[in-house]
Amino acid sequence: MYDTQFSKREYSTSTRMEGPLIAVSGIHNVGFNELVEIKDPQGKIRLGLVLESAENTAIVQVFEGTMGLSLKETRIRFTGTPLMLPVTKKMLGRVFNGLGRPIDNLPTPISEHQLDINGTPINPTARDYPQKFIQTGISAIDGMNTLIRGQKLPFFSGSGLAHNKLAAQIARQATIPGENTNFAVVFAAMGIKYDVARFFIRNFEESGALENVILFLNLADNPPIERLVTPRTALTIAEHLAFNENMHVLVIMTDMSNYCESLREISTLRGDIPSRKGYPGYLYSDLAQIFERAGIIKGKKGSITQMPILTMPNDDITHPIPDLTGYITEGQIVLERELSQRGIYPPIAGLPSLSRLMKDGIGEGMTRKDHPHLASQLFSAYSRVKDVRALASVIGQEELTPIDHRYLQFGDAFEKDFLSQKEDENRDIETTLNIGWDVLSVLPKEELYRMNEEEINKFYGK
Repeated sequence: MYDTQFSKREYSTSTRMEGPLIAVSGIHNVGFNELVEIKDPQGKIRLGLVLESAENTAIVQVFEGTMGLSLKETRIRFTGTPLMLPVTKKMLGRVFNGLGRPIDNLPTPISEHQLDINGTPINPTARDYPQKFIQTGISAIDGMNTLIRGQKLPFFSGSGLAHNKLAAQIARQATIPGENTNFAVVFAAMGIKYDVARFFIRNFEESGALENVILFLNLADNPPIERLVTPRTALTIAEHLAFNENMHVLVIMTDMSNYCESLREISTLRGDIPSRKGYPGYLYSDLAQIFERAGIIKGKKGSITQMPILTMPNDDITHPIPDLTGYITEGQIVLERELSQRGIYPPIAGLPSLSRLMKDGIGEGMTRKDHPHLASQLFSAYSRVKDVRALASVIGQEELTPIDHRYLQFGDAFEKDFLSQKEDENRDIETTLNIGWDVLSVLPKEELYRMNEEEINKFYGK
């Protein structure tokens, strides 16, 4: 509970300022994550949150930073409430900053509800198991790493790879096939450059997808504190749309690595004991607070599906950020630099990528009866391609067996026809599966040992 007895009292007892943090002493008993109003010497109000509180002392993080503030002239008021976001369905088609303030030169949407941006924990027993397919229009995802409604499926990318293009394409194309349902996308970008922000806005406007999208943009020159709030703000409106407006919401967050860097910066200023590579020891639980806000609640018609995107420093998948993310989420889509250098878009790696919930949302009555066997066969055959290519690099292609040469042909066809597609190409699941059979038909029937006879007779070479 927040103590509102002293909510109107102002304090001028700041004792220390460091980066975006202010230490305040001689105060009443305040709560963690309590909203704070900071009045600067010019009388302007800045917002902050209580980061840490103890007896008579609190550490406040200021969203706009502490530049221009002085210890003597700064006035601080604790509001007695957490940071709240006004939520309404009218936010669809709008662009906001990380705090939920409009930045598209339009008025603030009128709302009847305000929600705590920290969310409400969902009782695990109240969760429903994700089982329904979301079509992204990307063959490498829909065919082999299928996204399931209510799932948390992150992208592991590298600096300079096409994850922003891919994120925008998924936001434009994502649908729930075969159902007449309300579908929306909440897009949160953290620490991005201005030209990247313009790319997302222009992309959604020109495609007409903006009317079903809510954008939250935190730019690289915005305070790092705002970066920590951005994903929580996005998930708050997503929860309202899903559980109050009965909509199915896809939340795309990029780049979670920028979020984690801000978390490390703030924890260092606080004097927290660092863990792996300087990140705070609570990095795992902090990420879990964000990722676990996805899912389906029993008795509710809506759902929240998450696709967070993170760039792996030095393309290192064992780095703490992707490593801990993998423990929380249900799989990962890995972007491969070698594929990107060969001009393949999207450069989704065939073997490291995985959707752990895929098996529950594909097959007869959901996608197509042959889908599970087809995906398994594609994985198996492409794995053999990697082995053959490695062998050819040692002994030369002329020393390979005839069947090895067929696998090399399959690998080229798989990457050229199945993985690769245009940035504006939206493939339905039927098209994706047919392309999968086309590339498998490069191999002899005897090599399709994960398919049954009925499937081979119906689709092989057709």
